[in-house]
Amino acid sequence: MTIGSSLALIAVGAILRYAVTDTWSAVDIPTVGLILMIAGFVGFVIGLYLTFGRGRSDPSLGDPTRRRRPPY
Repeated sequence: MTIGSSLALIAVGAILRYAVTDTWSAVDIPTVGLILMIAGFVGFVIGLYLTFGRGRSDPSLGDPTRRRRPPY
């Protein structure tokens, strides 16, 4: 889930939670909105972590976990 789709879920959830006044007998619309907002927030946090949280390495330096052994 990308950051943009997470923000869209939060926006749709907020609209359902706070702006829709229609009622259905089978579905509680404010609860659906709350669930969408929570899912959007979790996706937003995960998206931010995947975008900015992981350390970046310069690929021109090679793999830093491997060390070259000197030739014998």
